[in-house]
Amino acid sequence: MYVELQTTTNFSFLRGASHPHELVEQAAAFGYTALAITDKNTFAGIVRAHAAARKTELRIIVGCRLELLDGPGLLAYPTNKTAYAQLSNLLTIGNQRAEKGECHLYKSDVYKHATGVKFVALPPDNLNQAFEFEPDFENELKQYKAALVLICISLHLVATMEMTLSIYTG
Repeated sequence: MYVELQTTTNFSFLRGASHPHELVEQAAAFGYTALAITDKNTFAGIVRAHAAARKTELRIIVGCRLELLDGPGLLAYPTNKTAYAQLSNLLTIGNQRAEKGECHLYKSDVYKHATGVKFVALPPDNLNQAFEFEPDFENELKQYKAALVLICISLHLVATMEMTLSIYTG
């Protein structure tokens, strides 16, 4: 069974192109049983995706992509209503700090709102010449590992290759 854990809708400005219902319909056509909606610093695509999924057998995994000012990005998946509320509060804090359309979040903010949330760390788009992560990124992962429940590391190579590494499992 394949589940896409990082799906961006058109609610992620300049990042996603498809409407949530289009993504749900296509995932259902491919035979997916679940699909995670992870828009950039927002839950905006979740409601429409859920409404579209009601017409199918597809389960929507609620999530969002947190872009941090002082660390690698994270995919965040609340595991219950309390965790969802915490993530919503976190996004509100980030939005209040910034101009409209921006969200300023820091690792310390995430750590304060992490109870009941599972995370996937997002690595840089490129590896070094030895096909390894840079030491700075590895150090960031160690910090995350100490503070968060990190479920996996998702690595997307810019070329034609895409792979997932399960380096840190919480």
